[in-house]
Amino acid sequence: MTEPWSSVVVAGLFGLILGSFLNVCAWRWPRSESVVSPRSRCPGCETPLIWNDNIPVISWLLLRGRCRTCQDPISVQYPLVELATGLVWAGMVYHEGVVFEAVRGGLFLTVLLGIALTDAREYIIPDEFSVGGAVLGFGASFMPGGIGWEQSLLGAAVGFFLLWGVAIVGKIAFKKEAMGGGDIKMMALIGSFLGVAGVLLTLFLGALLGSVVFGPISWKTGKLVPFGIFLSLGAALTYVWGPDFLEWYSTAILGMARVS
Repeated sequence: MTEPWSSVVVAGLFGLILGSFLNVCAWRWPRSESVVSPRSRCPGCETPLIWNDNIPVISWLLLRGRCRTCQDPISVQYPLVELATGLVWAGMVYHEGVVFEAVRGGLFLTVLLGIALTDAREYIIPDEFSVGGAVLGFGASFMPGGIGWEQSLLGAAVGFFLLWGVAIVGKIAFKKEAMGGGDIKMMALIGSFLGVAGVLLTLFLGALLGSVVFGPISWKTGKLVPFGIFLSLGAALTYVWGPDFLEWYSTAILGMARVS
C-alpha cells in the first residue's frame, strides 16, 4: 500500500455515510418514493429520526437494534450495508490509492450492492440503479485509467442487447417471461463499467452462481431466481479478478489448445 492509513480511514468513513444513503435508496426507489424528503424515519411507527439516530453503524449499536420511540426491531441489514459500503471504499483506496480508479470501482461496487438488496427483497431493480448506474459508468469511462468511452458505450450496448436476446429466446422456449427488464438494463450498467469482455465473463459467472446457489431452491419451490443478485456477484468478481482470469484463460487454456 502506498497511501497512508489516514486516506483509507477517510475513504471508509465516506463509504459508511454513502452506505446509509444506499439503505434509503434501496428502501424507497422500489416504492417510487423520493430519497430527498421526507427525512429518514422508523419503518414501524414512521417517527422521523433525530440526527444522532442516523450515525452509521454506531446508532444501531447504541439503540441495540431498536427504534428509540416504539422499540420495534430495526433490521440488522442497515448497519451491515453501511459497514459493507465502508469496507468497499476503504478497500478500493487501500488497493488502488487515492486515484480515479478507486472512485470508479467504489461507485460500481456500491451500485451493485444496491441492486442486490432490492432484487433480493423486492424482485425489483430500480431504473435509478440500472439506468442511472449506466450513466455513471459512461461518465467514469472518461476518468484517467478508465476503459474509454468507446469501450464503455460498446459494452453497454452488447450487455443490453445480449440479455434482451436471451429474454426473447427464453420467452419463446418456455412460453413465459424468462428474464426481467431490470436484468436487461442492469447488463447495460455492467457493460458501461467493464466493457464487452466484462459483460461476457459476468454473464458466465452470474449464470453459474445462480444455477449452483439458487437453482435447486427454484426447482423445488418454483420461486423465480433473483438473477440480479448473481449478476451483481459475477460483476464484482469480474471487476476484481476478471483481468487475471482472462489472462490465465488466454495463456493456459487457449495456449494449450494451440499447442495441441
